[in-house]
Amino acid sequence: MSTKTSENQGKSSFNLFKQNREIYNEDHEMFRSSLRKFIEKEVTPYFDQWEEDHYTPRELFHKMGEQGFLSPQVDPAYGGLGLDFGFNMILAEETARVGSGLGTASLHSTVVVPYLEIFGSEEQKKKYLPKFVSGEMLTAVAMTEPGTGSDLSGMSTTAVKDGDHYVINGQKTFITNGINAELVFVAVKTDTKVRPAHRGISIIMVEADTPGFTKGRKLKKLGGHSQDTAELIFEDVRVPAVNLLGEEGKGFYYLMEKLQQERLICAEGALALAQEMLRSTIDYVKDRTAFGQPISSFQNTQFEISEMATEVTIGRTFLDSLATRHMKGEDIATEVSMAKWWITDMARRMSSRCLQLHGGYGFMEEYDIARRYRDVAVMPIYAGSNEIMKNIIAKNIGL
Repeated sequence: MSTKTSENQGKSSFNLFKQNREIYNEDHEMFRSSLRKFIEKEVTPYFDQWEEDHYTPRELFHKMGEQGFLSPQVDPAYGGLGLDFGFNMILAEETARVGSGLGTASLHSTVVVPYLEIFGSEEQKKKYLPKFVSGEMLTAVAMTEPGTGSDLSGMSTTAVKDGDHYVINGQKTFITNGINAELVFVAVKTDTKVRPAHRGISIIMVEADTPGFTKGRKLKKLGGHSQDTAELIFEDVRVPAVNLLGEEGKGFYYLMEKLQQERLICAEGALALAQEMLRSTIDYVKDRTAFGQPISSFQNTQFEISEMATEVTIGRTFLDSLATRHMKGEDIATEVSMAKWWITDMARRMSSRCLQLHGGYGFMEEYDIARRYRDVAVMPIYAGSNEIMKNIIAKNIGL
């Protein structure tokens, strides 16, 4: 081997954490830069305390709204910026890098608000969208119940028409942003007799101060401590009929239509988390010594890091291509299901591998890997379990 070749070995223009991502332009990167500065000032110094408190202060999202970081896609006619989906992906990526407590911003902006944008009446849009953009109101979507998870058609929460109101009774659980939300999009049964059962599902918007609507326990979770997750209880809750989203009996279809976007965001969050775990682990193995040398010099460490770097790069390439296709309006339900299960599974595996490379220190709360190990555990479960993702894939490829 020549001296020149030897000197260049290990040097490359490839940068694992700053690849050329054609999906984003200068405006996107300016948005990213502004968001990072906001996070450094308003979040990073306080995040550890929020994790201990199991709660992210409501005031943070007021500030995010004031700075234009919430629901950037909303039409300017309703107070938004009218930006493309790439800005929502950046919001998901940058907030996930910090921790799951900021997931509220992405859930609100990219999962829930679009229901109203697409299926809401003009009156509903004028009433709520400006408040969603400003951060005056936060949202949540309530689907899961104590007895039902992935099987939405089995829900038991009902909404019975009574004049110009609906009367809602039932209970929801595992509701992200359930404590902070001022408006909840509640999936209910408006027809309990129709078959198949999913045809009886509707979505009704319920304001938090409506009599009979109670926010129950703030649930204690394995991870995601700073993101509030709650039980919601509805006891003879009278809601104006004008709060029905779209048409009766179409709720299931509305939910399914927006799940493609939700799963993209879930995969983006998992991938950002994987990148952060890998970044911190690379830094750690370079600094940590054993037997008189950095553990990054050990072949096992290099193989582990190389494998994880490859997986992250493959995931990033695939996910960016799907986001681009989604922005073009393509139906990518099958590929999104692939991305959701593969990337979240990859991130969960990576959490264990990175923790192992930290040795005993990985088990200490002072190292971020311990928190991220807990946080990533839920990602293969929510937004549709990975088993459901594989069912969708199998069905769509003709099995």
